[in-house]
Amino acid sequence: MTGRLNDRVAFITGAARGQGRAHAVRLASEGADIIAVDLAGPLPPAVPYDSATPDDLAETARLVEQTGRRVVTAQVDTRDLDGLRKAVQEGVETFGRLDAIVANAGICVPETWDEITPESFRDVMDINVTGTWNTVLAGAQQIIDGGRGGSIVLISSAAGIKLQPFMVHYTASKHALVGMARGLAAEFGKHSIRVNSVHPGAVNTPMGTGDMVNALGRVFATQPQLAQMNSPFLPEGIADPEDIAATVAWLVSDDARFVTAAQVAVDLGSTQY
Repeated sequence: MTGRLNDRVAFITGAARGQGRAHAVRLASEGADIIAVDLAGPLPPAVPYDSATPDDLAETARLVEQTGRRVVTAQVDTRDLDGLRKAVQEGVETFGRLDAIVANAGICVPETWDEITPESFRDVMDINVTGTWNTVLAGAQQIIDGGRGGSIVLISSAAGIKLQPFMVHYTASKHALVGMARGLAAEFGKHSIRVNSVHPGAVNTPMGTGDMVNALGRVFATQPQLAQMNSPFLPEGIADPEDIAATVAWLVSDDARFVTAAQVAVDLGSTQY
């Protein structure tokens, strides 16, 4: 790797597995130390896929350390602002600085509009939107106080550019992150802090475990014609977490020093029609 993030520190949520783990390992391989946070416990009842575990978070830490970089971990729900602030503070005390935030944690629940309960809607919005906001609040002042500028990356979705059928709450939450990133970019610009949103399409992660495939099949069966809405252009059809992490590493690095308030799609073209 390039070493373009040497001696920087990144705070990453949802880091126990999948995209979050890939972000942590890629940024570490580029030279960054990592503050890795994850719920690593039971997800809300409506979520149909398996939850991450403390062992998953420990494996992320092992993989980061294997790159030669340092890592601190914490089990925190992103809805817990005080818990996130404590994790960041402990990380900054250990590493001496903070340069980047990758707000990756989120949930996805396939449900037709009339199946979405008030509890399910609230859980998706609280985790995907409020949890992302809390992540920024927990770390932004530390970046500002460092006086070196920095980068904040909000992990949205292809559903934040186009839409994802049968996920009204998820689509609403991921569209919200676009507005959040753009608004924060405007206010943080004076501190040389860039804020961008990344929009993955289908990604090969543990989000496909448990009953997720059956849940998707069931909702798409209610209107089969909508199943083609998010078809990719490229033959691979699905990305790996490392493909998304490569884009995040670029956004965190000085190679993207004039990129801010952008929506960066890594979706194999699925949002373009």
